[in-house]
Amino acid sequence: MIKGRGTIIKKAGTISRVSRRKPAAPQRNKVEFVEALARGLAVLGAFDEAYSEMTLSEVASRTRMSPATARRSLHTLEALGYLRFVNKKFVLAAHVLTLGAAYVRAAGVDEALMPELRRLVDLFGDASSVSVLDGSNVLYIAHCSEQRAARRTAGIGVTYPAYATSMGRVLLARLRDDQIETYLAELKPLKLTEHTVTDIGRLRQILAQTRRLGYNAVVDELDYGITALAVPITDQAGRVVAAVNTSGYSGKLPVDQLIDRRLNDLRIAAARISQVFARYPVLLHSIAQNPR
Repeated sequence: MIKGRGTIIKKAGTISRVSRRKPAAPQRNKVEFVEALARGLAVLGAFDEAYSEMTLSEVASRTRMSPATARRSLHTLEALGYLRFVNKKFVLAAHVLTLGAAYVRAAGVDEALMPELRRLVDLFGDASSVSVLDGSNVLYIAHCSEQRAARRTAGIGVTYPAYATSMGRVLLARLRDDQIETYLAELKPLKLTEHTVTDIGRLRQILAQTRRLGYNAVVDELDYGITALAVPITDQAGRVVAAVNTSGYSGKLPVDQLIDRRLNDLRIAAARISQVFARYPVLLHSIAQNPR
């Protein structure tokens, strides 16, 4: 796993990953924006697998807060049960998992998305997920898997760099041209494996091809051994709001076979999920903040 991505490990129904980026005040409600709440969320997001326990000074440094400000947030979160202070360091408390679990229940994630993911896994084995674009990352909101081998964990709340994933590329490809150019201009891609595409010009070509084909496949770009194929999910107005994928082990699944054997069923799953949104408006509203 890469350091500094703001991770809280989770299983289905709980938080796995919380962004460390500073929350931006909504433009329409700047007057009502609560800085203290934003700082508290930033503190929770500062913990990840590389920083699972931190001193006050470490939290202040990672959140770019003054020690006094960080102290107030830490002690408030401790009083609320989200943090614990052990051996002069702060750690996340199990209670933090309730935040993600509340979303899963309220939005109806399991009822709306899991049937199609289970169908895909029953058909092909391996794994299947649904994600949305979250800044420059893809955020997993549903996942089903039969895999047992050690590899990067995909689960609800996990985020990965969009440029290195099939679902991320599908979602980026459906942005406006100016949004894509802004994303690429700000992107500082890391070489996650020797196969990860980090050349901006090449990524621009890949996004154009993805938009034209309506799907994207990656092999060993996020991690070794992972081949994945993704297509977009739309709402009833035809706006792309999420992506669904199917993935397997690179050594056993050549990319051409993945596309030939699974693309049609993957598109069927995307269409069925699109229809399900009519019965789960809360889920749609929660992911379609900036749809196209």
